[in-house]
Amino acid sequence: MVMNGKRDLKKIAFVGDYLPRHCGIATFTYDLRSAVSSQLTNAECIVVPVNDQEQGYDYPAEVRFEIAENNVESYQRAADFLNFSNIDVVSLQHEYGIYGGKAGSHILALLKNLRMPVVTTLHTILREPNADQRRVMKEIVALSARLVVMSDQGKQFLIDIYQAAEQKIDLIVHGIPDMPFVDSNFYKDQFGVEGKHVILTFGLLSPNKGIENVLKALPAVIDKFPNLVYIVLGATHPNELRYHGEAYRMSLERLAHDLRIKKHVIFYNRYVELDELKEFIGAADTYITPYLNPAQITSGTLSYAFGCGKVVISTPYWYAEELLADNRGILVPFNDASAISTALIKLLRNEPLHLSMRKKAYLLGREMVWSNIAHRYIESLQKARLTRVTTSTRAFAVKTLDQQQQQLPALRLDHLFRLSDSTGILQHAQFSVPSFIEGYCTDDNARALQLMLLLEELGIESQQIQRLTTSYAAFLSHAYNVPKKRFRNFMGFDRHWMEQVGSDDCQGRAIWVLGMYMGRSKNRNLQTWGAQLFDQALPMIAELSSPRSWAFALLGIHEYFRRLSGNSVVNQLRDTLTQRLIDLYEKTATDDWLWFEDVLSYSNARLPHALLLSGSWTNQQKTFDIGIKTLSWLIKIQTSEAGHFRPIGSNGFYPRNGTRADFDQQPIEAYAMVSACLEAYRMTEESFWLDQARTAFEWFWGRNDLGLPLYDPNTGGCYDGLHVDRINQNQGAESTLAYLLSLVEMKLIETSLSK
Repeated sequence: MVMNGKRDLKKIAFVGDYLPRHCGIATFTYDLRSAVSSQLTNAECIVVPVNDQEQGYDYPAEVRFEIAENNVESYQRAADFLNFSNIDVVSLQHEYGIYGGKAGSHILALLKNLRMPVVTTLHTILREPNADQRRVMKEIVALSARLVVMSDQGKQFLIDIYQAAEQKIDLIVHGIPDMPFVDSNFYKDQFGVEGKHVILTFGLLSPNKGIENVLKALPAVIDKFPNLVYIVLGATHPNELRYHGEAYRMSLERLAHDLRIKKHVIFYNRYVELDELKEFIGAADTYITPYLNPAQITSGTLSYAFGCGKVVISTPYWYAEELLADNRGILVPFNDASAISTALIKLLRNEPLHLSMRKKAYLLGREMVWSNIAHRYIESLQKARLTRVTTSTRAFAVKTLDQQQQQLPALRLDHLFRLSDSTGILQHAQFSVPSFIEGYCTDDNARALQLMLLLEELGIESQQIQRLTTSYAAFLSHAYNVPKKRFRNFMGFDRHWMEQVGSDDCQGRAIWVLGMYMGRSKNRNLQTWGAQLFDQALPMIAELSSPRSWAFALLGIHEYFRRLSGNSVVNQLRDTLTQRLIDLYEKTATDDWLWFEDVLSYSNARLPHALLLSGSWTNQQKTFDIGIKTLSWLIKIQTSEAGHFRPIGSNGFYPRNGTRADFDQQPIEAYAMVSACLEAYRMTEESFWLDQARTAFEWFWGRNDLGLPLYDPNTGGCYDGLHVDRINQNQGAESTLAYLLSLVEMKLIETSLSK
């Protein structure tokens, strides 16, 4: 069987850490992507990085979607994005510590939902994994079309310990930059070390690097060769810095002082880019990796130094043992400063040995330059794609109807575009024709902004969507009345505001969408815009009396917390609003009326929805239980005898001890129920909640009291309501957005349910 060659790969996605994040995986992913894209000039090579901080990073243009490390739903959304982006193959970098969940298990949520083959590069392969590590690795092995290891020992571990099939494993060594074989003196004057023998260690600093053993070795060496300097290059590892600050670096500096070798030690406390790193490596005569842990299957820093033709002294961790075999370097025992001293003195006394080792390292390193490594990776990616093609025709078990996932309808945005102009989205329509008479409102523009963000998470992007996002956001900005600290709601078609202060709910709904853009948007400008307007508008919510405004604001706060959960002022307000809802419930609820008020009115499901989030985020079981209890009761109240969704009608609502209004039923109620039930499903993983979300969504498609669909497939719009005898034929913004938001939320969870 013959592969069609490089031209087959049109779109490749690289998943892992990525620059400017400071870590070895980020550098590797960046170098690999650059090398592959330079050879596949007609292919699009995009990146999906993992963020370990809420604010993310200032990524380059090739980054198209970002994963929040500890949010499993973010991995599912990334899978949705990749599936919708027509990716041919995914190159995944795996290291337990860079993904969330036990033993980095969140990455499985992405792998299980991808519809294209995956080539996984394994940067750590443990010989003695714990139960979680073993489970995660075995699932990665099963879900990957091909596996890349960087050493023979890694390959053997994969076969013996994780039962990987040998034929799906590719051995590809760590890539290195291409550097000429030059005299180190050429670079030394740049660092003020000319005429000295330069020893180098580089990489992110942390206590497992064993640098203290090199410092302890130096006095004996300096006594015989005083013309020596040791350069320690690299910033402190971000995780070390986060939890322990610069304690390790300071301890090394104190040790150098105590050993009286300060004149011979230079610390460069910064992360250097590749061009500058090459100059540091060029200036070095000897490179040392004194790591303390033998269980290291690869090392980017060792590969760089070795491949660039430097003599290496290293402790015998697994990767170093393989790379430095056959006198290509010197291995010394772990935690043995005297052995390091002996090795250094041996090299300094024997120039021919030094030069021989340099030459052996450099010649082998020619096979490790990124241009060669990229070629090997392209072959692996092509094999993976061929594997998927040849296995995709195998027979699958036929599922009965109750086993099949609900087939969601296609997404159409025709009517949304029809209702929108450069100002924003118009409120109403006569049939499907936009109505200028009623103008615009902030409520609908906020909903439209929510939809734009969810479309982004689905991977649906276009210039028109970007333009409308800007228009809706500009409308929201203009709606904010700075002196009043409130949003205006209604604007005429002549662009004049019809009020100075909008409703309480308008304030809460605006805060909700602003929190979403701060917490979810990939666009840094929109993040900043959302954060600033959120901070201005949020305090006023405490002065409002509408429980729905509190609930909308709570939804926005929890979106905001996706990136900035440490804001104490916002945390305090969340607690206040949550307690207000609890107080209402405890004051009003009885055994036969499990609710917050003496009437069931509109957007009812948003109240328990807000408590589910608050209870989950704060680990308050009581709050969460009230959310579950009230949502369950609301489902019972809003389920017909035939089992379909029957929302509380807006023509009178449902007063306690009064008559329930069955009509007019509004699309916004179905959306609120879909959204709240999906949240309950994500938190509990109980299929009941997913079934209820589907039941509410089916209301749009005719599973309702009249048996009539509210969605119009001819226009892409949604009718405004269900009357006692007919459909309201107008297709306004609120109803159309309610349908589209329901559909997109269902689609976002759809892929995560596929097996």
